[in-house]
Amino acid sequence: MFEVFELQDKIAYFDEAVKLFWTQWGSQSNYNFYLDCMMNSCRSESELPRFYLAIQDKTIIGIYALLRNDLISRQDLFPWVACIYVIPELRGNNIGSKLLEHAISVTGKKGYNKLYLCTDLDGYYEKYGWTQLATGYMFNGDSTKIYEFSTC
Repeated sequence: MFEVFELQDKIAYFDEAVKLFWTQWGSQSNYNFYLDCMMNSCRSESELPRFYLAIQDKTIIGIYALLRNDLISRQDLFPWVACIYVIPELRGNNIGSKLLEHAISVTGKKGYNKLYLCTDLDGYYEKYGWTQLATGYMFNGDSTKIYEFSTC
């Protein structure tokens, strides 16, 4: 069994968490982007951004973030769930769906009626009740599908 924690509540995992987010979603040149964003999210009283860890037996087995924007053209939509990742050896055990459920719950408790994500996956998020809303464009010009979920 695993539990999901906000990074600032498990600060002992900070360095490991930054490395995991960066390894999965970053590039060789942007480690400091993740470090700075995550460090300041732990110091801020603002609701966003926030980073979350799924921990089992004192090991991070999954991650996700709630962000103001996922580096996408649709600046009018927020918040975004991003950087969802489950370690390969535990995939297929519904951990990803539990992370989505956690994100939806936290978002609703923060008072937001909708949660958004962008992806190039086909058919995955629909299984969990997400609705494709539009096409958006990433900061590098690539198009991506935008999904929404009502937290109400």
